Amino acid sequence: MTDDAWLTRLEAEHSALDLPRFDRADAWRLGSSIAERALAEGHPVAIDVRTASVVLFHASMPGATADNDDWARRKAATAFRFETSTALLEARVAAGGRDMFEPGWLDPAEYAVAGGAVPVRVTGVGVVAVATVSGLPSADDHELVVHGLTELRARHGS
Repeated sequence: MTDDAWLTRLEAEHSALDLPRFDRADAWRLGSSIAERALAEGHPVAIDVRTASVVLFHASMPGATADNDDWARRKAATAFRFETSTALLEARVAAGGRDMFEPGWLDPAEYAVAGGAVPVRVTGVGVVAVATVSGLPSADDHELVVHGLTELRARHGS
């Protein structure tokens, strides 16, 4: 897929994943769905679903490391700050040629601009959580989360 096509797809996806509701049981379902797929496909990833103040789900698949947990935390912080998926932010930055980590902008100890964190949006409410995967290339991390959100959305009948 070309960079332009990837950016176009991510822009369209930005609001297409809105959910009618999201609670702690949904966080468990979302995280578990992603974890089951990662386990079945042998992906060594960390999976994290959190609000701004609490981790609702966390799993570390075989082969994942503490670095994956740290990347997940930093990706989630980025998705919360910009209220967009980190894959979309990464694609926008690449298209614009900007360095998000230039002095005075983002602290790399706190933020990561790499795909894999997707805001959980509730229609009429906004961002209520972020679901994150870390351990694969950016696009693959992103795809695992999107697949989980798509399944949850279907479960809600959206």
